[in-house]
Amino acid sequence: MKLISNKALREFSELHADAAQPLQDFRRLIEAGTFVNFAQLLATFAKVDKVGERYVFNIGGNKYRLVAAIAFAPRLVWVKAVLTHGEYDKGAWK
Repeated sequence: MKLISNKALREFSELHADAAQPLQDFRRLIEAGTFVNFAQLLATFAKVDKVGERYVFNIGGNKYRLVAAIAFAPRLVWVKAVLTHGEYDKGAWK
C-alpha cells in the first residue's frame, strides 16, 4: 500500500514524541501490506474500526487515533488526521 502522507505522522510526532515509534511502525505495516478489503486490514491491525467511510486505527496503546481513507483497489491510504484520544472523542474530525 502507498501511504499519503508520512509528513502528517512526522508532524504529530514532533508534538507527541512518544507517538513517533508507534506511528512509524504503523507506516511500515501499511506499506508492506497488500490489503484488498477491511477483513484483511483487520487481520493485521486488530485495533481498527470502520467509521462511515473512514478507518480509525488505535495507535500507541490506545493513546492516539489515526483516521485514514483507504482505496483498496489502487492500494492507497490517505492520513486524514492523527489525534490524541481526547481530540478524537470531541468528534471534530468527522
